[in-house]
Amino acid sequence: MSEFHSLEEARAFFTQDRFATENGIVLEELIPGGSVCSVELTDRHRNAEGGVMGGVMMTLIDFAFAAAASNAHRPTVAQQSSISFLNGVRGKKLTAKAVCRKDGRTSCVYNVDVTDELGRDIAQAVMTGFKIPKAP
Repeated sequence: MSEFHSLEEARAFFTQDRFATENGIVLEELIPGGSVCSVELTDRHRNAEGGVMGGVMMTLIDFAFAAAASNAHRPTVAQQSSISFLNGVRGKKLTAKAVCRKDGRTSCVYNVDVTDELGRDIAQAVMTGFKIPKAP
Protein backbone atom coordinates (compact mmCIF):
# COMPACT_ATOMS: atom_id res chain seq x y z
CA MET A 1 0.00 0.00 0.00
CA SER A 2 1.25 3.48 -0.86
CA GLU A 3 1.09 6.50 1.44
CA PHE A 4 0.68 8.77 -1.61
CA HIS A 5 -2.34 8.33 -3.86
CA SER A 6 -0.51 9.71 -6.89
CA LEU A 7 2.77 11.12 -8.11
CA GLU A 8 1.19 14.59 -8.06
CA GLU A 9 0.30 14.19 -4.36
CA ALA A 10 3.89 13.16 -3.58
CA ARG A 11 5.29 16.09 -5.56
CA ALA A 12 2.98 18.49 -3.71
CA PHE A 13 4.11 17.06 -0.36
CA PHE A 14 7.79 17.43 -1.26
CA THR A 15 7.48 21.09 -2.29
CA GLN A 16 8.12 21.65 1.41
CA ASP A 17 11.54 19.99 1.02
CA ARG A 18 12.92 23.35 -0.02
CA PHE A 19 16.65 22.63 0.06
CA ALA A 20 16.30 19.86 -2.50
CA THR A 21 13.64 21.46 -4.67
CA GLU A 22 15.25 24.93 -4.70
CA ASN A 23 18.44 23.25 -5.89
CA GLY A 24 16.61 21.71 -8.84
CA ILE A 25 15.90 18.17 -7.62
CA VAL A 26 12.74 16.68 -9.11
CA LEU A 27 10.69 13.62 -8.17
CA GLU A 28 10.31 11.84 -11.52
CA GLU A 29 8.59 8.58 -10.54
CA LEU A 30 7.27 6.50 -7.69
CA ILE A 31 8.00 2.88 -8.56
CA PRO A 32 7.08 -0.29 -6.64
CA GLY A 33 9.37 -0.23 -3.60
CA GLY A 34 11.24 2.86 -4.71
CA SER A 35 11.53 6.16 -6.50
CA VAL A 36 13.40 7.94 -9.29
CA CYS A 37 14.62 11.53 -8.88
CA SER A 38 16.80 13.78 -11.02
CA VAL A 39 18.65 17.08 -11.16
CA GLU A 40 19.75 19.16 -14.15
CA LEU A 41 23.24 20.40 -13.34
CA THR A 42 24.09 24.10 -13.51
CA ASP A 43 27.01 26.25 -12.36
CA ARG A 44 25.42 26.44 -8.87
CA HIS A 45 26.14 22.70 -8.44
CA ARG A 46 29.90 23.06 -9.09
CA ASN A 47 32.79 23.26 -6.66
CA ALA A 48 35.86 25.52 -6.98
CA GLU A 49 37.58 22.92 -9.20
CA GLY A 50 34.60 22.82 -11.59
CA GLY A 51 33.39 19.38 -10.55
CA VAL A 52 29.96 18.58 -9.14
CA MET A 53 29.85 19.01 -5.36
CA GLY A 54 29.50 15.75 -3.45
CA GLY A 55 26.70 17.41 -1.48
CA VAL A 56 24.63 17.62 -4.67
CA MET A 57 24.78 13.84 -5.05
CA MET A 58 24.10 13.29 -1.34
CA THR A 59 21.08 15.60 -1.50
CA LEU A 60 19.80 13.79 -4.59
CA ILE A 61 20.30 10.42 -2.86
CA ASP A 62 18.61 11.61 0.34
CA PHE A 63 15.66 13.00 -1.62
CA ALA A 64 15.20 9.75 -3.59
CA PHE A 65 15.34 7.81 -0.32
CA ALA A 66 12.84 10.18 1.32
CA ALA A 67 10.36 9.87 -1.54
CA ALA A 68 10.59 6.08 -1.62
CA ALA A 69 10.54 5.57 2.16
CA SER A 70 7.73 8.11 2.70
CA ASN A 71 5.64 6.33 0.10
CA ALA A 72 6.02 3.09 2.07
CA HIS A 73 5.61 4.59 5.57
CA ARG A 74 5.22 8.22 6.48
CA PRO A 75 7.00 9.54 8.45
CA THR A 76 10.36 7.83 7.94
CA VAL A 77 13.65 9.60 8.62
CA ALA A 78 17.20 8.78 7.58
CA GLN A 79 19.07 7.12 10.42
CA GLN A 80 22.33 6.22 8.68
CA SER A 81 23.82 6.69 5.24
CA SER A 82 26.87 5.43 3.41
CA ILE A 83 27.88 6.82 0.03
CA SER A 84 30.58 5.81 -2.42
CA PHE A 85 31.54 8.17 -5.24
CA LEU A 86 32.38 5.99 -8.25
CA ASN A 87 33.13 8.34 -11.15
CA GLY A 88 33.29 12.00 -11.95
CA VAL A 89 30.25 13.50 -13.63
CA ARG A 90 30.57 14.09 -17.37
CA GLY A 91 26.92 14.68 -18.20
CA LYS A 92 24.53 17.49 -17.47
CA LYS A 93 21.86 15.50 -15.59
CA LEU A 94 21.99 13.09 -12.67
CA THR A 95 19.34 10.49 -11.90
CA ALA A 96 18.96 8.60 -8.63
CA LYS A 97 17.00 5.39 -8.32
CA ALA A 98 16.12 4.24 -4.79
CA VAL A 99 15.11 0.60 -4.28
CA CYS A 100 13.95 -0.96 -1.02
CA ARG A 101 16.12 -3.85 0.19
CA LYS A 102 14.46 -4.33 3.60
CA ASP A 103 11.14 -3.10 4.89
CA GLY A 104 10.98 -4.03 8.55
CA ARG A 105 8.63 -3.08 11.36
CA THR A 106 10.67 -0.11 12.59
CA SER A 107 13.45 0.27 10.04
CA CYS A 108 14.09 0.07 6.32
CA VAL A 109 17.11 -0.12 4.04
CA TYR A 110 17.32 1.35 0.53
CA ASN A 111 20.01 1.11 -2.11
CA VAL A 112 20.31 4.28 -4.19
CA ASP A 113 22.22 4.36 -7.47
CA VAL A 114 23.15 7.61 -9.21
CA THR A 115 23.91 7.74 -12.94
CA ASP A 116 24.37 10.51 -15.46
CA GLU A 117 22.58 10.68 -18.81
CA LEU A 118 25.63 9.12 -20.46
CA GLY A 119 24.92 5.92 -18.50
CA ARG A 120 27.93 6.29 -16.21
CA ASP A 121 27.70 5.06 -12.61
CA ILE A 122 28.40 8.15 -10.50
CA ALA A 123 27.60 7.15 -6.92
CA GLN A 124 25.92 4.49 -4.85
CA ALA A 125 24.54 4.67 -1.36
CA VAL A 126 22.92 2.56 1.30
CA MET A 127 20.34 4.44 3.36
CA THR A 128 18.87 3.12 6.60
CA GLY A 129 15.63 4.68 7.72
CA PHE A 130 13.74 4.75 11.00
CA LYS A 131 9.95 4.54 10.80
CA ILE A 132 8.45 7.00 13.25
CA PRO A 133 5.36 5.46 14.87
CA LYS A 134 2.12 7.07 13.78
CA ALA A 135 -0.04 8.72 16.40
CA PRO A 136 -3.14 6.68 17.26
